[in-house]
Amino acid sequence: MTEFQRRRAAFVEKLGDGVAVLFSAPEQVRSGDGDYPFRQDSDFFFLTGFDEPSSALVLAPNHPETKSIIFLRPRDREREVWEGERLGIEAAPKTLGVDAAFPVAELWDRLPTLLDTSDNLYAPIGHDVEKNRRLLELVRDVRFKRQRADKRAVNVLDPNAILHELRVIKTPFDIERLRRAINVSVEGHSAALRHARPGMHEYEVQAILEYVFTSRGAQSSAYPSIVGSGANATCLHYCANRRRIADGDLVLVDAGAEVDYYDGDITRTWPISGKFSAPQRAIYDIVLKANQAIIAMCKPGVRWNSEVHDATVKLLVDGLLDLGLLNGSAQENIEKETYKQFYMHRQGHFLGMDTHDVGYYRKGGDWRPLEPGMVLTVEPGLYIAADAAVDERFRGIGVRIEDDVLITSAGCENLSEHCPKAVADIEQIIAEGRSSSVPLFA
Repeated sequence: MTEFQRRRAAFVEKLGDGVAVLFSAPEQVRSGDGDYPFRQDSDFFFLTGFDEPSSALVLAPNHPETKSIIFLRPRDREREVWEGERLGIEAAPKTLGVDAAFPVAELWDRLPTLLDTSDNLYAPIGHDVEKNRRLLELVRDVRFKRQRADKRAVNVLDPNAILHELRVIKTPFDIERLRRAINVSVEGHSAALRHARPGMHEYEVQAILEYVFTSRGAQSSAYPSIVGSGANATCLHYCANRRRIADGDLVLVDAGAEVDYYDGDITRTWPISGKFSAPQRAIYDIVLKANQAIIAMCKPGVRWNSEVHDATVKLLVDGLLDLGLLNGSAQENIEKETYKQFYMHRQGHFLGMDTHDVGYYRKGGDWRPLEPGMVLTVEPGLYIAADAAVDERFRGIGVRIEDDVLITSAGCENLSEHCPKAVADIEQIIAEGRSSSVPLFA
């Protein structure tokens, strides 16, 4: 059994006798007659390992003959000359480990028979309006005929409650691929540290990162790379990357590689001059202390968005009070949320095939505890706006330090630990890069 067959079996076990229908991602027009590079829907790839568009997976565990069916494009030599080779109908069952394969043009004609094996249809609603309409028309027709049949798919249910929970706990297969994506991400960040120079534009640092990602086998960046210098570092999802980096600026780099459908997600902040100024170092030390303390907290049973997030807020608030950026008591600032002018996001998120990966953060009305196999980001930050009503020495300083953490039975493993973040390590690597004559693009 392949990893994808194992996943389908686990999914079907949770479905009971329900029928599931999942669709590939659509192709998207970029401009004119040019499309964006195709990237398969993560749920669809999770269950199939198939990365062609215009396809659908149907799982019908009660069907007497075909319990798993893939609908896909047939071979077409003329189109393949332009677009690349297709898997084709004949090769699909053996290659993908399914019972049958049919042309995607036959999907809507064959689907009613497959839906007759259960009262429950599991299908994602909301992504594709046209497919949603056709599915709901089928269900409406089925409901009309239900009184004359033993089984008809009259209930439309969300498969994500099952499927996304399967994706929360990573298997050794997942973890191996996440390690690869994170390692490539670390190489990109390390190269940026070594080769960035004052006077470069932010997009030049982005080019260093993404050159390394691609040269190490990444198919793409996991998300638009953030290279924010100076006050741009205080914008959480800044990604214009057009500013020239001035000597003395901090540079916040939030970037990750996507390798074989798995994502890295790392943030590092460093001084383009090679040395932190005293105000920069003061803010950086607060964030680094929080990052290290929260990673040390990560273990099974700890509640992520209550215990962990609350501890993050307390550490950051204490640091801000010490610097005089907040006034009063820690408890007062936490209760009134005055810290949110400097720290306005949650502590982190699931990581996997999507950067903000799927899964529920609450269960039974409470924040869920961490479990072995979860992979999450740890990303405290402080963002002092350029017009903040604080000591002017701190204005325009933005710092975030983000790592990717695997929860283990014994505690956790920081998968991005080898990406430099200690002040001495950062300054040493920058100095080594400035003194080296080895070019990046050798």
